[in-house]
Amino acid sequence: MIENTTDSPFPASSAATGGMTGLGASATQADMEGSVHRMAQRAHEAVDKLEQSLSAGSERMLDWQQEYGDMAREQVRASPLAAVGIAFGVGILFSKLFMR
Repeated sequence: MIENTTDSPFPASSAATGGMTGLGASATQADMEGSVHRMAQRAHEAVDKLEQSLSAGSERMLDWQQEYGDMAREQVRASPLAAVGIAFGVGILFSKLFMR
């Protein structure tokens, strides 16, 4: 059996290099490995950028939740009967919409 002596995760084969041997085969393999490395690097950069944008968006959402939650608590404390009436009305509305 042929032993692979390189650090490449891909199996060594003359078919993979187009039947080339010697310097041409190693140059082609090096080009392919370089291309794979560049593609992997771009993928990592894209994932990092996506993570940063999602992190910023989630922080904004948490801030909005905190802000509007505090406003809702203040409104309920200021007029609890109105809050109960609105909750009852919304409950009736949702039951009419979803009981079909």
